[in-house]
Amino acid sequence: MGALVSALPYAEIILSILLIAGVVLQQRGAALGGAFGGDNFASTFYKRRGAEKFLFNATIVVALLLVLSAIASFLLSGS
Repeated sequence: MGALVSALPYAEIILSILLIAGVVLQQRGAALGGAFGGDNFASTFYKRRGAEKFLFNATIVVALLLVLSAIASFLLSGS
């Protein structure tokens, strides 16, 4: 049990870096155009396909794993 408690902070660091990378890779070119009226169909919904769908789903999974590891770290630390 002690090995798990000591490994959880490292797992959280790795998961947080992966989450940051996943969010940054999803950024698109719709910067400030929508804020000033230059919509250019940026607000329309479309279906994700291929690598974009995989990256979106992987980001959700990594975020859930990060939350679960944080909860486990809190519960196992004895606080």
